[in-house]
Amino acid sequence: VNPAQFAPHEDLDRYPRQEARDLALLKQAGANLVWMSSVATMYPAGCSTRIAPGTAAEGLETDHRPHFFGGVTTVVAKLLNQVTPDVALFGEKDFQQLCVVRQMVADLDMPVAILGHPTVREADGLALSSRNAYLHDGQRQIAPALFEIISDVARQAPNAISLGSLRADAAMQLISRGFGRVDYIEVRDAETLGPYDPARPGRVLAAAWLGRTRLIDNVAVGG
Repeated sequence: VNPAQFAPHEDLDRYPRQEARDLALLKQAGANLVWMSSVATMYPAGCSTRIAPGTAAEGLETDHRPHFFGGVTTVVAKLLNQVTPDVALFGEKDFQQLCVVRQMVADLDMPVAILGHPTVREADGLALSSRNAYLHDGQRQIAPALFEIISDVARQAPNAISLGSLRADAAMQLISRGFGRVDYIEVRDAETLGPYDPARPGRVLAAAWLGRTRLIDNVAVGG
């Protein structure tokens, strides 16, 4: 758990840590070697250099967590330098993060291929996330509505007269289903995260609060 991507008011101390379970799953998947760096190893005394993220980090998560991607790019750059992999996989659930890392690797000429792994979901559509452990039973029943509603946005976006109206309606649906604040529902270019052009691949990205738990998800436009 990378402290550099948490603000002082966020959930660093209580963020779920399941190292034994993670190791068991890695063994089951056939992993031969695991690099589990400590915070002291990653950020030794006197370590002060940070990687500034590029344009892919502008907006969306940054509007609500301005510190986040600076912590991500720094720790990912350090990990890639420590391990020197040929390929690194990042889950598409954190789609903006995937775009930010791809941009960093390209801009800094890092010799590694960054691949996205499709979001893994529960049977009812809820994207797997460590923070799902925060949901109580009632909230867990509501949570799949996020995937359901943004999937509707993704189907309608290519022919929508007004993306703004489509997004606003989706936010109202989330609130009516039991969500609290909706941080964003946006339709963006799937490669640059710039404005959506129906002639190019697009992505619907969303973040919303269910009780004290912030859930994020995304789907491909037209999917």
